[in-house]
Formats: sequence, C-alpha cells, structure tokens
Amino acid sequence: MSDRPLVARIIAWLRAGYPQGVPDHDYVPLLAILRRQLSEDEVEHVSGELINEAAPPPEPISKIDAGVKISAVTQELPHEADLVRVQQYLEEHGFPFDDSPLNPPSPTDSDAPRSSDEPFPDGRGARSASDEPRDPPTPDEDQP
Repeated sequence: MSDRPLVARIIAWLRAGYPQGVPDHDYVPLLAILRRQLSEDEVEHVSGELINEAAPPPEPISKIDAGVKISAVTQELPHEADLVRVQQYLEEHGFPFDDSPLNPPSPTDSDAPRSSDEPFPDGRGARSASDEPRDPPTPDEDQP
C-alpha cells in the first residue's frame, strides 16, 4: 500500500496553511498532529501476531507485548491511542488483554508478617531466634 496520496495531501495542507513556510515555533505542534498512527491493516496485523503468539487457553495479552509489536511496525514508542485500538480488536475477537501488567499484586493474608512460632508455608517448621535478622555486632561483641 502506497502512502503517496497521503503524503501529497499533507504537503498540500501545509502549503495552504503556511504559504511562506512553517515558522520555527510551529514545528512541534505540527509534529504532534502528524504523528505516526497505526492503520486499520496494521492494527489487524499486530493483533494477529499477538493472537498467534498467545499462550493457551488463551492467557491475557499484555500491554507490554502489544507495545513491543506496535513499536516494531511504527519504529517509535507506541501511543496510547494505538494500544487502545489493539486492545479493542483483541477483546472483540475473544482475547483477554492485561492493560496493567506492571502493577504489583494486591497484598493478601499470605504476605502478612509471620509470628516467630508459625511454620513456613514450605513445611520447614517454625522460625527460631537464629532465623531473625540481627544487628551488626558492637566492638565489645567482636572480642573473644
């Protein structure tokens, strides 16, 4: 698919809006407007690759994996709008999407501090005083 007509339309739009050329202070806003965005075909391509690589039954596809695939296509960091479009495509086709894979799990009772007489979950038995962390020895304790 050729982007030639799109490029020609963009150039015509810029020439109409800036007949004497683009002033220096307008470059950044223009680049923000003209940023790279996934086409519908690219959304389908990225989503298809993610689906093919998903672990059964299927496991949720992570936002990070989607971002990596988008970056491979656009050659730049993924934009949130493109991530949302890929997420929508995947969910519409029955694939779960994990949009927060870096959030730490919520604390559970198993994460609570243990008392010294409770056994470890792996069956090692209760903790002893020697299992507890100790302060470094004072100079008096170093002497034999």
